[in-house]
Amino acid sequence: MSLIHDDADASAAEREQQIAEYIIAHPDFFNRHPDALAAIDIPHPTGDAVSLIERQVRTLREQTANYRKQLEDLVGVARENDALAKRLHRLTLALIETHSFDEVLNTLQDELREQFKADAVEMKLFASDQLEAHAHEAGPALFSDFIKRGRPNCGRLDREKLEYLFGPQAGETGSAALIPLTAPPLAGVLAIGSRDPRRFHEGKSVDFLQRLAEVVSATLQSASSPGI
Repeated sequence: MSLIHDDADASAAEREQQIAEYIIAHPDFFNRHPDALAAIDIPHPTGDAVSLIERQVRTLREQTANYRKQLEDLVGVARENDALAKRLHRLTLALIETHSFDEVLNTLQDELREQFKADAVEMKLFASDQLEAHAHEAGPALFSDFIKRGRPNCGRLDREKLEYLFGPQAGETGSAALIPLTAPPLAGVLAIGSRDPRRFHEGKSVDFLQRLAEVVSATLQSASSPGI
């Protein structure tokens, strides 16, 4: 057992000697590999005290790590936005091919479930004058103010709205994105549901949903009347 350890120690010592000889022979090594220099600790004979150089180096390393993390986050966001843009483009092209309200809904259900991993997709439309009169019917009464604000939102819905929008799937819907639709003489709500309560949290950006609202509203505007 000790022979194995002795051989391992000798091998490690030999490698260290080779590394030292290489660095001595190539004094510009750390100029060509600054990351390697930043990653190593060089102790200073200052006893228990921390030298100014050590403190500065430590601070610079922490800043470098923070900048690297920020850069990785920005790259991740850029990639996600690029993927969303491509999906929205595909959805827009699919909607252009629709000619009726049923086709619009079917296309939304297919594309949002396939491309955006939605668990439920529902669209409710009302006559605009119902919203103005704030009719006693469930839909206009529940969503009149939301549609007038014209801004999508995300989060958990109360039981009444969940049941109206998703019916039998209401109990399985942990969070939802609501998108107001305006296509005179119609108005309505596009609801995207997820079983995951964190999928559409209240702090989620709605920029993509706002663009989706504009695309769907324009498509509905050009579609034939559903007879409302």
